[in-house]
Amino acid sequence: MQVAYFDHAASSWPKPPEVLEAMQRCMLEYAANPGRGSHQMAVQASRALFETRKNLAKLFAVKNPNDISFAQNTTMALNQAILGFVKDGDHVVCTSVEHNSVRRPLEFLKKTKGISITYVATNEKGELHIDDVAAAITANTTLLVCSHSSNLLGSILPVEQMGELCRQKGVTFLVDAAQSAGTLPIDVVRMGIHLLAFPGHKALLGPQGTGGLYIDPELDLVPLMHGGTGSQSEAIDQPTVRPDRYEAGTQNTVGIAGLNEGVKFVLRETTEKIHKKEWEQTQRIMAGLMEIEGVKVLGPDLGQNKTGIVTFTVHEADSSEIAFILDHSFQIAVRSGYHCSPLAHESAGTMERGAVRASVGYFTSEEEVDRLIAAVKEIAKHVK
Repeated sequence: MQVAYFDHAASSWPKPPEVLEAMQRCMLEYAANPGRGSHQMAVQASRALFETRKNLAKLFAVKNPNDISFAQNTTMALNQAILGFVKDGDHVVCTSVEHNSVRRPLEFLKKTKGISITYVATNEKGELHIDDVAAAITANTTLLVCSHSSNLLGSILPVEQMGELCRQKGVTFLVDAAQSAGTLPIDVVRMGIHLLAFPGHKALLGPQGTGGLYIDPELDLVPLMHGGTGSQSEAIDQPTVRPDRYEAGTQNTVGIAGLNEGVKFVLRETTEKIHKKEWEQTQRIMAGLMEIEGVKVLGPDLGQNKTGIVTFTVHEADSSEIAFILDHSFQIAVRSGYHCSPLAHESAGTMERGAVRASVGYFTSEEEVDRLIAAVKEIAKHVK
């Protein structure tokens, strides 16, 4: 039996065929160092990177593609944003549903630079009230960090309202788009986003090892890495020109070539169409699970807007046990545990045993959804 894959919130699979074809073509024809030479292969590699930047800029309504720097993943992009922006004594506001990729860099700066942090709590469904965010901002608040969507609960946070709040307060706004890039519309100008961290390997349908960071043209971050860029090589300091300033070392040309095809797929299909399809699948899963005795579905209520994540518990069973049975007995891949988001589990009341997360993608079928529901129903009969 073929695996039914419900772990798209970690990495999407399978990828569109054109993603694989582009990566193979790059390896066979022009896998040279971009920006490091004037020969034809190096020039073609540079073009592949710039074309990807242009398509990402189109997707996120970024005016200048060079304001997007590539990163290995969202975690690296978030570290560049946070460590490159926050200074000694700053106050940072974020939410209780943030991933450890936000929380750990901030807690590191709390220990090393004496910054202060306010975590604004959501309710148990992962929903945030903008008034609570406004109340947390003080005179020395420099940065507001927010997940566009909770990676545990699938709740969508009021990013546009938060962006307007940041405009009024003169605060820089960093958005973690790990669960939204490619499935929710993002317009950095309209939404007031100064820094946008995104993955390439999730809803953008590219390979692992890709992602990036949009940096507002008015911001200058301290580079996370220093080294060769192919430009201003005679200078002792890191170049000031973008995107080179934030892209030390050889880039993942093969992966970025694949990412470009994933982004083009999203642009063709549109985020609106993708989100609608994924939302419909989550509603089907939720409705089915809610009929099973002993199963509790977390996050926004049935019918409410959310991303393609359905998180649940089964009786009092440990989440890892449920995931193990789904994998080994039913060939269904899900995620269990704490999802690198312990504060969100505190809000949801699942710190004792974690939760099972089933996340859908654009290619998830109704047959796979029904398999998942039937499997959980069978498990719930025997696990207490």
